[in-house]
Amino acid sequence: MGLSTELRDSAAPESSRAASNRANAGLAGGPRLPRSGTRAVVRLPVVNVATLLERQRSLTAVDRFSQHDGAGATADPTFYRDLIPLERPRPGEQYSFEVDLDACTGCKACVAACHTLNGLDTDEVFRVTGLLRNDAPLGKPLQGPALQTVTSSCHHCLDPACMTGCPAAAYEKHSLTGIVRHLDDQCIGCQYCTLMCPYDAPKYNESKGIVRKCDMCSDRLEHGQAPACAEACPSSAIAIRTVRKSELEARLQDGFLPGVADPSQTLPTTRYVSREGLEHFAPVDELRAEPQHAPASLVLMLTLTQLAAGIAVASALLGPAEPLTGQLVVALSAGLGVVSSLFHLGRPWLAYRAVLGLRTSWLSREAVALGLFAKLAFAGAAQTALGILPSSSGMLALASAGLGLCGVFCSVMVYAATRRVHWAAARTAACFGGGTLLLGGMGSLALRCAGASAGWGRVDQSLVAVVLTTALAQLACAGFCLRAPAARDASALARRVRLLRGPLRAVTLARYLGLGVAGVLGPLALLWEPATGPARALTLTLSFCGLLASELCERYLFFAAAPPSRMPGSLK
Repeated sequence: MGLSTELRDSAAPESSRAASNRANAGLAGGPRLPRSGTRAVVRLPVVNVATLLERQRSLTAVDRFSQHDGAGATADPTFYRDLIPLERPRPGEQYSFEVDLDACTGCKACVAACHTLNGLDTDEVFRVTGLLRNDAPLGKPLQGPALQTVTSSCHHCLDPACMTGCPAAAYEKHSLTGIVRHLDDQCIGCQYCTLMCPYDAPKYNESKGIVRKCDMCSDRLEHGQAPACAEACPSSAIAIRTVRKSELEARLQDGFLPGVADPSQTLPTTRYVSREGLEHFAPVDELRAEPQHAPASLVLMLTLTQLAAGIAVASALLGPAEPLTGQLVVALSAGLGVVSSLFHLGRPWLAYRAVLGLRTSWLSREAVALGLFAKLAFAGAAQTALGILPSSSGMLALASAGLGLCGVFCSVMVYAATRRVHWAAARTAACFGGGTLLLGGMGSLALRCAGASAGWGRVDQSLVAVVLTTALAQLACAGFCLRAPAARDASALARRVRLLRGPLRAVTLARYLGLGVAGVLGPLALLWEPATGPARALTLTLSFCGLLASELCERYLFFAAAPPSRMPGSLK
């Protein structure tokens, strides 16, 4: 019987035996059991540990999560935290960053991920990390000194100043998501948005000649993926949330971050969350003051256009002794000033786009006003030289003077619109207006005396008085504003004074020394003894050159001694 059974087994089809073996072995790979009535030797397989480990490693992320969740693990809110919303913003909402400051460790994984994914240059960053300091003594919140890291990027503001100020319309705010995007192909590289943004979000790329900024990885969000910074953060400190626009202003009244510009300027949407509170924190770099870049092209542009405007106004009101010479000086000064501004652009061949933002940007208005002023000045000089329509020369001179003053006003508003304290409208108007009076008065006086054969009239005395009064007023204002600030004064004006009295003291001394000699002593000498001939010409020439050099120093200090507005505690 045993032999016949074995013969039947050997004669059975291979598929039947295989199915029977699988049924006996089971899914776990157990021993193969004999069937009833067969004489077979039962052999237990050798357990291969390497095989079991390989099976464990082959589990997918879903399998591992299922095992963890099925083992009775408690649900941790931070473990299950969503990095992006599950649905798109509804009407009246937009995307925003949410930063959990208690979870941020300052590891800069977000900075590295943003840099890598966006293919940024070596010295180019869209996301930065800062540091706040708490000096509260024991008994205050946090029970003593503490440090808090802060990661920040573009805040995709509800009222973005970068988009409002851009003269080339190179920014757009998405109507559904609220993301503020920069259009690289439309940018002319004027860098005005870097001044308008109070949080230093747009970054100028010198090699490409354009500005670039964070767009919240909008292409990843469109495909349901988190931005690079949020995905790379090991502690899930960064996430994308939706914010209701109607509630944003009320939320910002409770504060944004210590040491930053007033959030009501642009209504930033980023939300910083901390259970401990930040009311006792301050930026670690609140007292830092470093000289800033002063573009030579803008220094020349502002000085030369104000010189041209001052002479144009004086000529229109008083009438020059030599009309052609005066008009040529105005035309050349205005033309050189406008041309020099082109060298500031990263892509000067697109300068014609600077008029696209005329509705919202003061920089566009300045470009239009000064461009028309230069053209009208050249037209007036050509008309006088050719003797065409001499009866209309007075109207042309008034129109040229009006455009010159309009250009100076637009220049004032270009910097006042940034809402920085040291560039406030009153301070900038005193600076630019004083330069227009000084250069225009002394320049007109030099032209009148060069064209007059003899005499020293009341008009000349009035011009000297204007120059002298303006110079004395600026010296008195400088003496009042340059007083040493308190040691712990972290305001922008205090940091500006530290720059003027510290790293920039040589230029500051040259500025006010030139103003005192050329703007005060020179006019006093002319009033005391208005010499004729070479002595008067030499005095006027030296005074004009001294004032021009002094105003160039002032425009340099206007940019170099301007503490930037940015996120607090920048870590380099």
